Amino acid sequence: MQFSEAPEYRNAFHCPVLGKNDVSLACNPSAVHIAMTIDSEYLRGSVASIHSILRHTSCPANLFFHLIASDSDSTFDAESGLTHTLESTFPSLHFKVYVFKESIVRNLISSSIRQALENPLNYARSYLADLLEPCVKRVIYLDSDTILVDDIQKLWRVSLSGKRVIAAPEYCHADITKYFTDEFWSDSELRKVFESEKSDNKACYFNTGVMVMDLERWREGGYTKEIERWMRVQKERRIYELGSLPPFLLVFGGRVEAIEHRWNQHGLGGDNVVNSCRSLHPGPVSLLHWSGKGKPWVRLDSYVPCPVDLLWAPYDLYKPHAQFHPPTLQQQ
Repeated sequence: MQFSEAPEYRNAFHCPVLGKNDVSLACNPSAVHIAMTIDSEYLRGSVASIHSILRHTSCPANLFFHLIASDSDSTFDAESGLTHTLESTFPSLHFKVYVFKESIVRNLISSSIRQALENPLNYARSYLADLLEPCVKRVIYLDSDTILVDDIQKLWRVSLSGKRVIAAPEYCHADITKYFTDEFWSDSELRKVFESEKSDNKACYFNTGVMVMDLERWREGGYTKEIERWMRVQKERRIYELGSLPPFLLVFGGRVEAIEHRWNQHGLGGDNVVNSCRSLHPGPVSLLHWSGKGKPWVRLDSYVPCPVDLLWAPYDLYKPHAQFHPPTLQQQ
């Protein structure tokens, strides 16, 4: 898979001078640290996401990307082929590729409603505090099917009050009960997790594809072990159906620093069962997220895009896409 070289994006005059190489930025707390998983299947989406971040930020030279690749992805070599692809596409990009050992989590994963959700790399976000250097105390985690249309510096400046570990848009109108099975809700001890004193308020749904994470507090709280504990319960009891999300809800539900919904317009991939088109949510938009079954690059290549997919297309650097002709849109 080959990509066109992205335009060179330079810092605005007001940006602080933090360093001119990866070594000086990798541990700099004033740099914006961004973590993403990256693999051969979603590489096109990852490249588009990185491109959108660079295009819209005021200080692109002050970003550092922590990219997590699987040790079992045989399509490309994480430490050479992937690095070469990124360097040729983004010559000025500051980044490091980390290798995630799938054996760490493979035996903890249960079957899900969609096979893609069983990919061990989906669980790497639970291990960021261990994967990244201890000097990295804060990071923005983004899924590979996201597009930024605002300055990521704004998201970086979000404050985490008290002892909050995660900041993310919350959706308290969502019915959190549907994310867990009858087995869970019929057990009075299990459901206490959403009724205990550790929750500051009602446990609300949040999407783990966009999170500002305090890794220092994560390490202090041992939250990776907490997530693994719930995954072991799931192996024994079948208390949820949906991949890596429910353990986060169980550990952090009611304890998330709520930020504006504009930072995660999620669900644009459509229904998990039916590949249907979705419209943007009402209100301002800073980040578009194609969570769900349908991915924009797949629908564009099939000449059956949803209207929102045309918002993704301008950030696509995949070379064959340069000759793409606008197709007929799917009806919503």
